[in-house]
Amino acid sequence: MTLTSLPGVRVLATAVTGSLLALALSGCATTLPAGEAASLAANTYSPVMTPQTDLNSELQSLPPPAKRVQVAVYDFPDLTGQYKEQDNFQSLSRAVTQGGSSMLIKALQDAGHGYWFTVFDRAALNDLLKERQIVTEMRKVYRGEETIDPAVLPPLDYASIVLEGGIVGYDTNTLTGGAGANFLGIGGNTKWTQDTITVTLRAVSAKTSEVLATITVNKVIASVALDGNVFRYVQMDKLLQAEAGITHNEPKQIAVQAAIDKAVMALIMEGSRLHIWSFKDKDAGATLVANYVGEKYGKDVADAAVPPALPATRNAAAVVKTTPLARPKTPPAAPPTTGAPDANLPPSQGNNGEVLN
Repeated sequence: MTLTSLPGVRVLATAVTGSLLALALSGCATTLPAGEAASLAANTYSPVMTPQTDLNSELQSLPPPAKRVQVAVYDFPDLTGQYKEQDNFQSLSRAVTQGGSSMLIKALQDAGHGYWFTVFDRAALNDLLKERQIVTEMRKVYRGEETIDPAVLPPLDYASIVLEGGIVGYDTNTLTGGAGANFLGIGGNTKWTQDTITVTLRAVSAKTSEVLATITVNKVIASVALDGNVFRYVQMDKLLQAEAGITHNEPKQIAVQAAIDKAVMALIMEGSRLHIWSFKDKDAGATLVANYVGEKYGKDVADAAVPPALPATRNAAAVVKTTPLARPKTPPAAPPTTGAPDANLPPSQGNNGEVLN
C-alpha cells in the first residue's frame, strides 16, 4: 500500500499543492501596479501616478486658513548618515531618500488643496538668481537699460516663515518575529521585521529667527515574508517537493512621504494653537486642534490641559511686499547726426598721407 492510497494524505497533498500555487499566483498579482495590466512577455510595466494615501487625503481635506501663509523651504536633508545594509560588502547607497525637500514642498502644496501655503523653493536659489542675472545683462547689452523695469523683472517675494528640519532617525529591526509549523513534511512559516524612521519639522521666523513650533513624527516601516513548503514521498520511489513564498516590503520613500505629510498636518495644528495662523472656520479648526491635542498627549490629561506658551514674535506670518518706487520717465536719446563730420575724428588722408580737404 502506498501513501497516495490513503485518502487523508492524498487530500492533504492536493490541498497544499493548490494553496502553494494560489500563493505563487497571488504573489505575482500583488506586484502589479494598481490599475495597470503588466506586459509579462516584455517584462515591462507602464508608469502610473502615485496613489493617494488616506493620510494625504486627510491633509488635502483640511479646512482653509484665514489667510494664506508664505513659507520658504531650503532643504530637508537626511541627517541619519546611514547606508543600506548589505551582507558581504559596504553599500554606497543611502538607507533613506535624499529628496526630502521635494517631498516637503509637495506636502505643503497639498495642504488644504493648496490654500494653506504659498511655497518658495530656495533649494535651487543660485540657479534662480543666475537666470535673473541673465535677464538683467541682456537688457543692458541690447537695450542699454541701467535700471531694469520692475514690470520685466519684479522683486522676488520673500517668506515670513522658513521651514527647517530633516530625517533625523532610521532604526532598523526595532521589532522582529515569526511563526511556523510543519506536519509530516508539510508546513509554512512567516517572518516580519519593523524599522522606524523619524522626521522633525520646525517653523522659524524670518524676522527674528525664533523657532515658532517644532514637530517630531515617527513612522514604522513593516516587512513581511510568508513561505510554504511540501516535502513528502507520495510513493516509495516518488518524491513530492514544492515551495512558494511572498515578501512585502513597504517602500521607504512612501514611508518618508507619509511621515512628512503627518508632520505638516501636525505643524498646522500646532501653529493654530500658538496663534501663528488660524482657520477660516473657527469651529472646524477648534475640533481639529482638539483631536490633535488628544493624539499628542494621549491619556496625559494634565499636560493636555496646560495652554502652550505663545511665541515672542508677534504676527509671525505677516509679510510686507516690496513695492518698487515709481521712476521718472526719461525721454529717449536723440539719434546721432550723420550730416556733419565729427570734430573728434582725424582729417581724411590720401594714399600718400596728404590731407584731403
